[in-house]
Amino acid sequence: MKTRITLKELAKLLNVSVSTVSKALNDSPEISPKTIERVKELAALHKYRPNPTAVNLKSSKSGTIGVLIPNIANSFFAKVLSGMEARAQREGLQVITYISNESHDREKQISEMLTAGFVDGVLIAIAEETQRKKDFEHIKNIIQYDIPVVLYDRIDFDMPVDKVGIDDVKVFYDATRDLQNKGLKKIGLATSVHHMGVGKARIEGYKNALREDDTFYLANSANLQSLKEKTLKMLLEDRVEAVLCSDFDSTMLTYRLAFENGLRIPEDLKIIGFIRGGLAKYLTPSVSFVDQSPDKIGAKAMDILINRINKKNTGPKEKILIATEVVHYESTQF
Repeated sequence: MKTRITLKELAKLLNVSVSTVSKALNDSPEISPKTIERVKELAALHKYRPNPTAVNLKSSKSGTIGVLIPNIANSFFAKVLSGMEARAQREGLQVITYISNESHDREKQISEMLTAGFVDGVLIAIAEETQRKKDFEHIKNIIQYDIPVVLYDRIDFDMPVDKVGIDDVKVFYDATRDLQNKGLKKIGLATSVHHMGVGKARIEGYKNALREDDTFYLANSANLQSLKEKTLKMLLEDRVEAVLCSDFDSTMLTYRLAFENGLRIPEDLKIIGFIRGGLAKYLTPSVSFVDQSPDKIGAKAMDILINRINKKNTGPKEKILIATEVVHYESTQF
């Protein structure tokens, strides 16, 4: 049996956006009469029939928000989701959560489901594999369907959408300068997310803070064994005085390697980590960390999306950076 032609396929044949096709079929005044005629002729030729469910949901809001989470095992995203849920509940909205597991194919599959019109808007943290492949067409397709999209946390992408995150460059610049101002010169950085947008931004902030006579120490690998070897070199051969850690894995690995190799924290080594505060304060010694305010990121992202859905904000797309800071515990005591 021959499958029905879709809105997306019509748009491809006409070399226009999905949004243009949809508006033309509904005689929108935004579309020229000539384009409306072309679209309707091709739709009739291919016996196009709109999806009745999608039409129903387009004409009246579903009251549902779709949220794409890349890694539910990461407590940061659980906190972000909590902020989103709290804001959505105040508005009487339901949240449907989809987990990509950092997979490009899974993220693409979820995105295709979302274009069916079952949600009023989408909040997305882009999967790690998608970032490596630099293939964002499935996300751009959601935008073409006139479904409001807000990127959160992982926001270093050129897309015409609202974005909410933290200023990764600034927080690592400030953290490095703070250690320098206290007399430290040999400061290193450990990261397992150097290939991702947030990881690159954190390295940039650290490098920008280094002075002319400072040495650049970097332990970077997504492979934990390789990261362990590079971090050990930084600790034992380079004898760095402090390590900035840009993610959970690098924080816990650096902390453990210091313990296993007889380095006292904070006497021999200062550490600033990227872990949740609840864990940071219960380690012995407790670990200073970057407070990302994940609940605020989630609430703000949801707030912006709700305003787009309700047409309360029709202006240019926004990039909102939530204020953050380093919370100092025992690992950075002087």
